[in-house]
Amino acid sequence: MTPDLFEHCDEGSTGREELAPGALVLRGFARPHAERLVAGIADVTARAPFRHMLTPGGQRMSAAMTNCGPLGWISDRRGYRYEPCDPLDGKPWPPMPASFLDLVAAAAAAAGFPGLVPDACLINRYEPGTRMSLHQDRDERDLTAPIVSVSLGLPAIFLFGGLSRSDHSDRIALMHGDVVVWGGPSRLRFHGILPVKEGTHPLLGRQRINLTFRKAA
Repeated sequence: MTPDLFEHCDEGSTGREELAPGALVLRGFARPHAERLVAGIADVTARAPFRHMLTPGGQRMSAAMTNCGPLGWISDRRGYRYEPCDPLDGKPWPPMPASFLDLVAAAAAAAGFPGLVPDACLINRYEPGTRMSLHQDRDERDLTAPIVSVSLGLPAIFLFGGLSRSDHSDRIALMHGDVVVWGGPSRLRFHGILPVKEGTHPLLGRQRINLTFRKAA
């Protein structure tokens, strides 16, 4: 980790930070809505609980996941894909809470991508030590729509790379309420999360929750 990154990005920060063409961080954008978002997460996970999916190679994924919206992203030995139903019970994924839809539309518009209506929201739960390796979001049919990623709870270091896995990755400290949006020429950039540090957040305790909104179909 790079702990000194957090010294320059506290939970009270606001404003915009450009990462690359079509990519930026909206500091603290979701913080005023955090309690409504957390309530929405609780509603979703009561119907579609967190679980650790398997990669196509059979490895257990580090972050626990679930979904809401018309489509949900899943991973198993058959590959990565979107499905309309939860494989645990065969039922449709829970609908996106209104708080989610309101926030993502506002964040996308603030980042220069007005009119975004996502059809998938992947919810990741990171506990201390959990990470997400570098990857591209490229399972979506619509690559013209941006990705909107909301951070809640414990801080994390976000890796934002280039269009090749071997490209240099910048390290960006993300705090509770920060929103990252990337689209346009940055839509297929590699990104990931370094292992989350030990800690306790006043609202979410010993975890980080990430909401990732996508236009999949």
